[in-house]
Amino acid sequence: MAQNGLGLERMPCNGAQSPNKINSARTNGTGSPIPSNTSEFRPIQRRISPPSFDRQSSQTESERNGSLTRPEYESSSASSSRASSPVFYNARKYVPVIDRILKRQAAGTPFFSLEFFPPRTDSGASDLMAIFDRLARGRPLFCDMTWHPKGDPSNTDKPTSSTSMAGNMLNYAGIETMLHMTCVGLNTEQMKENLYKAKNLGIRSILALRGDLPDGAEEWQKTEGGLDYAVDLVKLIKEEFGDYFVICVAGYPDGHPECKSYWEDIQHLKDKVDAGADLVITQLFFKNDTFLKYVSDCRKVGITVPILPGVLPIQGYKSLSNMAKLSKLEVPKEILDAIEPIKTNDIAIRQYGIFKAVEICRELLNSGMVPGIHFYTLNREKAVTQVLKELGLWSEKIQRPLPWKQTANHNRIEEEVRPIFWRCRPNSYVLRTSEWNEFPNGRWGDSRAASFNDLKTYHLFYLKSKSPKAELLKMWGETLTSEKDVWKVFVNYLTGAQNEQGVKVTRMPWDDDEIEPETSLIAERLANINSRGVLTINSQPRVNAAPSTDLKVGWGAPGGYIFQKAYLEFFTSKENIIALKEILPRYPQVNYHIINHSGEADYTNCDEFQPIAVTWGVFPGKEIIQPTVVDPEAFKTWKDEAFALWLEAWAHIYPPNSESHKVIGNIHDGYYLVNLVDNDFPKESVLWDILEEMLALKASREETETLAVSN
Repeated sequence: MAQNGLGLERMPCNGAQSPNKINSARTNGTGSPIPSNTSEFRPIQRRISPPSFDRQSSQTESERNGSLTRPEYESSSASSSRASSPVFYNARKYVPVIDRILKRQAAGTPFFSLEFFPPRTDSGASDLMAIFDRLARGRPLFCDMTWHPKGDPSNTDKPTSSTSMAGNMLNYAGIETMLHMTCVGLNTEQMKENLYKAKNLGIRSILALRGDLPDGAEEWQKTEGGLDYAVDLVKLIKEEFGDYFVICVAGYPDGHPECKSYWEDIQHLKDKVDAGADLVITQLFFKNDTFLKYVSDCRKVGITVPILPGVLPIQGYKSLSNMAKLSKLEVPKEILDAIEPIKTNDIAIRQYGIFKAVEICRELLNSGMVPGIHFYTLNREKAVTQVLKELGLWSEKIQRPLPWKQTANHNRIEEEVRPIFWRCRPNSYVLRTSEWNEFPNGRWGDSRAASFNDLKTYHLFYLKSKSPKAELLKMWGETLTSEKDVWKVFVNYLTGAQNEQGVKVTRMPWDDDEIEPETSLIAERLANINSRGVLTINSQPRVNAAPSTDLKVGWGAPGGYIFQKAYLEFFTSKENIIALKEILPRYPQVNYHIINHSGEADYTNCDEFQPIAVTWGVFPGKEIIQPTVVDPEAFKTWKDEAFALWLEAWAHIYPPNSESHKVIGNIHDGYYLVNLVDNDFPKESVLWDILEEMLALKASREETETLAVSN
């Protein structure tokens, strides 16, 4: 059946009901709350906040070891410890990196992992976060972050430190993360403290290293009260944390440069494995025979853990020289001869590096001795992405488990439900809920339980726009003279049309990524209402039993069906709100919430403490999954952020007293934020009719007022 109205129609509803948790005594047949007097627009009553359920209550590690619906997680019939949140289907158990590797190895399914180093500046961190997001699409099994002693690596208050960047990769890019850790300049208590910081961020894997010699040092000197070797760090981790961390160690196919012999170095590796190391990643090498011999020799002495080859796609003459110097390796003559004639041509060197890396990796994967490849990226993406695609390891088309971006933090693996308001700002939601110890699974529960962190850090690189100020000015307008100029920006964003400067609007303060594919189903109608001052920042079409594999609205396991209620969230003027308030009582199947920036004007017909399910899925052998809700209490929290973005993200790019700044400020002060939910999802949505009536009523009143003034 073709798309009809605000939605996607696939097949009849057949009685599938929306799983709303609303008091039945106050609803009509569609599950929509009916105000006691439909002619009266009920303002929500302000109240003193009651004591809330403490989401930070104590919880054992095993109780948190659930999982997201990803291939790397396993199902188990565990129940949630969260009050008022029954598990609607089997909980999932976190699977450590080493178990994922062994599973892939047993199945003969090769994988890849990536290494990065921490940036020096916030702008570099912002660029690196964008690289994380893009490379995450290829599904690396894990990524690691190196440890730089000079960069204050354990300082979690420094956004660009090694520990902070590892936490950002895990929590905001959704990538399973391994953090390097060294013994350089640290005593035992400091190392323990650093490990606890990593644990508190949700990190479950550590690459234990002794560390490079400090600058100017000719030989290793132990820090007082510290550790001498990587094996000592492995032992410390095991003694202090048991099996909490997967422990990786480094291997040296050419032998460690400070070791007396090749075999002595292999014995040191065996000592690390015997002490508890789960996995080995090797240092850079240039010839496959070197690596394969190394693996065979390791097996001869009883090292049985997986050994991953570290591969560097050559991306520049200087970077190759630096890496070889750091690794104390000699670059083979045939490689030097190949790149010498093109050493000033970065593009040519990168193409050679891609060709050589593909050749090396194919031979390694075909050897039967390599379960996966670990790539040294040098914080660049193009070469490694091309290599992965040519090897067939890039797997971007995997079905998304839930309709919102997930974190890889094991503490959130049971999380299944979020308010829809943060769908386009998932990093903000993760930050604002980062101190919760439990996360909603099965259902959202009592909305009064939510306790969101204040958001005062719009400057953080993982919350800021990915575009620099100059680019934002070109997209959003170097000069704004009226509110209608702002309306045009919204329209151009939705349609993909170029603005008057010939620039496409690819980002907005409330959505810094590409528009969701499902938006194309209603983009034309959205553009129409935005052009008339209804500025939408979030929406979804109604969906009635679309296959879970649908390319635009699908999520979850194959064989399921997806349902959605039509949803619109927008800013609009006070004049439009006056008209809207008169119209809404005629549509009892529609839930609404209208609020201004101060919260003094706050109108809703929703149950104040009960959420409305707006997205749910039905899958074979499972109970209903409802991952997205509209929640009145959470909306009031989101309101502060949504309004603040007008000033923090948009007005901020203009001089404080400029006309452009005033235009944005007037919208912030005078507009209202509205969300509308059409509960009657099997039918064509009435939300468009409501908005057309609102705009017509407003226009009629303006015409009447104009005539009265002229007379």
